[in-house]
Amino acid sequence: MPWYNGDYPPSYKNQPLKIREKAVEIANALLLDGTDEGIAIATGLKKAREYFDDLKNKANNE
Repeated sequence: MPWYNGDYPPSYKNQPLKIREKAVEIANALLLDGTDEGIAIATGLKKAREYFDDLKNKANNE
């Protein structure tokens, strides 16, 4: 089930908005590729955190 408009998995509830939105974007893309919902949720959150950590590290190195 894809998530949109503030509808997101409960495990995303306490995440900052930018991480939650990115995680939903990633999880939805994984669902479209046929990934199991539970794996898509976990991977979406992990990859969203990595994405923003990478951005932060890149900004600090410039």
